[in-house]
Amino acid sequence: MRLLLVRHGQTPSNVDFLLDTAVPGAGLTALGEQQAAALSAALADEDIEAVYASTLIRTQLTAAPLAAARGLEVLVRDGIREVAAGDLEMLRGDTEHGELYMKTVFAWAGGDVGLRIPGGESGAEVLSRYDGVVAEAAGSGAAVVAMVSHGAVIRLWTAARAANVDVPFAAARPLENTGVVILEGTPEDGWKVLTWEGAVVAPVGEGGPTGRAVDPE
Repeated sequence: MRLLLVRHGQTPSNVDFLLDTAVPGAGLTALGEQQAAALSAALADEDIEAVYASTLIRTQLTAAPLAAARGLEVLVRDGIREVAAGDLEMLRGDTEHGELYMKTVFAWAGGDVGLRIPGGESGAEVLSRYDGVVAEAAGSGAAVVAMVSHGAVIRLWTAARAANVDVPFAAARPLENTGVVILEGTPEDGWKVLTWEGAVVAPVGEGGPTGRAVDPE
């Protein structure tokens, strides 16, 4: 299966650097609406057969134009929502609070999944729920699936599950709004990243460190 993980369009909370993770969350800014409208053209070469979004409003608003252009409904699933900030909810992400949040996320990606964000989730819980939606999509028979999700959880899941992306690579590459990570694989055979926001990612064993971005596409 070809899996397109798409971050949602810009929100007011993004502009204000807030850890806004609870349902329903913020909507899109005017720029975010423009980004959502442009997504279908940006993915015009992808034969998308299913479009998923999380339970947060911003992903559904981002996914709607893409799904409409393909004649598809948006499949809303809680499992691909953002990592819950717990006690850090609506605090500024450009402070020590955001540092704690992302430090925990990447500790999970490195295998320490028992850690828990204060008042929030453990890594095991987050990865399990995300895995569940990916498995559903893989079992649907769709060859190309787009999931409109969230920046931290996309970076976490990709670093934890893709053979050719490690934690330093994902940690160094925040996803822009409507940025896309394209993977190929199955839950049984594993995953590899093909491109990260347009940059081709080297397969395992083809020189350089794991997760080396080798070429702009």
